[in-house]
Amino acid sequence: MQILSHAIGERFSIGEDITLFIISVSGNNVRLGIEAPRHISVHRSEIYARIKNQLAGHLTIGPLSKR
Repeated sequence: MQILSHAIGERFSIGEDITLFIISVSGNNVRLGIEAPRHISVHRSEIYARIKNQLAGHLTIGPLSKR
């Protein structure tokens, strides 16, 4: 794991195609902006886990399971 310190407005890159930037910091909350190509999905970890469970055929409760 790499730990970085950045100020609001600063950016950092992941590879050639992904850029993260600090939008705001309020107490323990940090708002990030993420620029990535459309073919790369960007999700919070709990949402990504629900998507993986749905794709694997597991029962998921919540809005993602309604189609």
